[in-house]
Amino acid sequence: MANRLFTWAFIIIFFFQLNHLSRSESFIGINYGQVADNLPSPDATAKMLQSTSIEKVRLYGADPAIIKAFANTGIGIMIGVSNGDIPAMATDPSFAKNWVNSNVSPFYPASKIVHINIGNEVLLSGDRNLMTQLLPAMQNLQNALNSASLNGKIKVSTVHSMAVLRQSDPPSSGGFDPSFGDLMKGLLEFNNATGSPLVINPYPFFAYQSDPRPETLAFCLFQPNSGRVDSGTKIKYTNMFDAQVDAVRSALNAMGFKGVEILVAETGWPYKGDSNEVGPSLENAKAYNGNLIAHLKSMVGTPLMPGKSVDTYLFALYDEDLKPGPGSERAFGLFKLDMTMNYDAGLSKTSQAPSNAKNPATPTIPTTPAPKAKKSVWCVPKAGVSDAQLQANLDYACSHGTDCSSIQPGGACFEPNTIASHATYAMNLLYQTAGRNPWNCDFSQTATLSTTNPSYNACQYPGGEA
Repeated sequence: MANRLFTWAFIIIFFFQLNHLSRSESFIGINYGQVADNLPSPDATAKMLQSTSIEKVRLYGADPAIIKAFANTGIGIMIGVSNGDIPAMATDPSFAKNWVNSNVSPFYPASKIVHINIGNEVLLSGDRNLMTQLLPAMQNLQNALNSASLNGKIKVSTVHSMAVLRQSDPPSSGGFDPSFGDLMKGLLEFNNATGSPLVINPYPFFAYQSDPRPETLAFCLFQPNSGRVDSGTKIKYTNMFDAQVDAVRSALNAMGFKGVEILVAETGWPYKGDSNEVGPSLENAKAYNGNLIAHLKSMVGTPLMPGKSVDTYLFALYDEDLKPGPGSERAFGLFKLDMTMNYDAGLSKTSQAPSNAKNPATPTIPTTPAPKAKKSVWCVPKAGVSDAQLQANLDYACSHGTDCSSIQPGGACFEPNTIASHATYAMNLLYQTAGRNPWNCDFSQTATLSTTNPSYNACQYPGGEA
């Protein structure tokens, strides 16, 4: 009887974890830009994305060939209404109905359209007429969806730049620019009434370009750093993404819209740029996107929104060779034109990730068995790393969902009570539970992988295959 109960308990836990894993990737999307003349076909792209953990794509328009290509893939599609169509959509309800009849109804539900953005960063356009027409356009499109019996199935919103905030540092002081006044209030009332999110474009990359210090780079790349304490809440932030998103959360709360969710429409890091640009590099792009994806998969959330991950669309799927501006503008692609990865950011369906943010030591269930036995490895500090850097590594690891109770007084690994010993344990535990990707054992280039088990006495270091 006891064995049977154990078996059933195991089965229940197993399927619970599988269910969690099956849902845990749904908040990761990617931008599918078209400002290029050399992109792979939409059909090939849709097939390729099905082999990744990307569950949504964002289009800047409503290209029927792309929408059709994603039919029956299960991949969610965000489509867009151009800024140029806003005046007609705002003043003519029949224009909105025709738009839905042409761009949504012929494809839905086989093509899983989940969201429509009207315009892109309209409030920063400087065109007052366009700004005042934005809300009526959103209302007319929502009414057109309702008429097509699609209300509640497809959300309507608009995309904002972070510049709509008057202030974002510290995050608790986040507030919308008062010059937008009633315009922003009306848009948020629409979001609140329809259940659609506020859509924002946070870019730690640009924050680093405006403050190119080494400590800022580590803060932007989710790498070990001393953190930044919010003077209002006393919360210590260890990465720029969380700080930027929480600044938006604070702005929403300050205006009384605590129920409006946040969606990140764009965020990314270029892997190359012009010689005079600060920040673009393959190493930085891999660190930012890889660590962001691991952060999202962990379900840790942000300090003001813990235990859940904000829907986030990475920028971008491919390089867009016709985009104007500096070289970095044409080097955000995560995938090459032959549909291989520019670098491994952890988007493969077989990439491991924590299955439970509240208990990150819980092992993940591999989607495919390893073809052959490999040596176990552990993440340890490199020789000669200073105590100050080790302390930063220790603080970083223990503030990212890692269970550091074993190095607390009374814990099996508390002795020896040294920074080096405690940092080694915490760094390895973070590596083992965050996916065992190379960037999980980077720690600003102060760590390395070792095949020597650092366990001692009753202190057991988790290990696993690289």
